[in-house]
Amino acid sequence: MENPAPADQANSWSRPNPRLLTLRRGEVGAGAGALLLIGVGLSFTNMVVGACLAVAALLVAGVGLTYVGRRFRSWGYLERVEDLLVHRGVMFERLSVVPYGRMQTVEVTAGPLERSLGLATVQLHTASAASDARIPGLDRATAADLRDRLVGRGEATAEGL
Repeated sequence: MENPAPADQANSWSRPNPRLLTLRRGEVGAGAGALLLIGVGLSFTNMVVGACLAVAALLVAGVGLTYVGRRFRSWGYLERVEDLLVHRGVMFERLSVVPYGRMQTVEVTAGPLERSLGLATVQLHTASAASDARIPGLDRATAADLRDRLVGRGEATAEGL
């Protein structure tokens, strides 16, 4: 497993909950399954098209499952004294450094599938339009605690200015 952290901080990085990987695998499986069902349905009228869609469904499942596994392993965040680091990316790695004093809002969101698995996403908003720091796949309690810590650190940093 790849680790974006320097050797002295390797154990400090926090990762998403493994249930996020289960959710993402289910999404890929549902898409590939739908494509497979369409292929089976079409095979009654045109065997070649049905077979091509069945092969495509297997390819989508194989590539998709590999990709979501690598993407899941790429996510990590590290709370430091003055800022938050968020690492992600499979082909193009991205490391976002968000100073606590620059945070404007911190949101905890959860869609219906995330809620069904007890997961949530922490979204950070800064004055920069390019800032896209989000941390998916956290337990709902962990996400709420992280939000409260980040807001507290942001307020403490802003008071020191």
